[in-house]
Amino acid sequence: MKIVIINYGAGNIQSIKFAIQRLGYEAVLSDDPEEIKTADKVIFPGVGEASSAMAKLRASGLHKLIPELTQPVLGICLGMQLMCNYTEEGDTNGLGIFDVNVVRFNHGVKVPQIGWNQIEELSSPLFEEIKEKEYIYLVHSYYAPVTKDTVAQTNYGVTYTTALQKDNFFGTQFHPEKSSVTGSKILKNFLEL
Repeated sequence: MKIVIINYGAGNIQSIKFAIQRLGYEAVLSDDPEEIKTADKVIFPGVGEASSAMAKLRASGLHKLIPELTQPVLGICLGMQLMCNYTEEGDTNGLGIFDVNVVRFNHGVKVPQIGWNQIEELSSPLFEEIKEKEYIYLVHSYYAPVTKDTVAQTNYGVTYTTALQKDNFFGTQFHPEKSSVTGSKILKNFLEL
């Protein structure tokens, strides 16, 4: 199986690569459109600020390629947010895969949310054999509200989306690569789709 992690200069890519290796798979880091197109699974990571990350995607042409992919694609953290229509962070238009706008936490909670929280209302093959209210690891100041594509949610001053799914596209606000046994299982479920 060919697994490609999109390398566009805005991702926590080494820890994802190591998490995949621990599951017995190898992943390639690439920004080459041909290599990405021929992958069996694509992981779209993201750490950092939305407007600069989108600028990097536009500069490389990947902003056009990603929405056209037909194999399973997993956006992680900022990667998931960039798959949405728009984010308030840097007043940035996203890739428009998920029909939802990302907004900043303003519910009297400490921002960013850093640490462990629970996922619930699980409804995706990503969560095969994952129990309700398992703990996952999050680091974020912006969130996607609950939408028709929500397949997991979390509460942090407000109930919000922690995973999205539409057709072959999946997104997690949390970091599966940092979410211990639960995260490893979610990553494995994605790779075995």
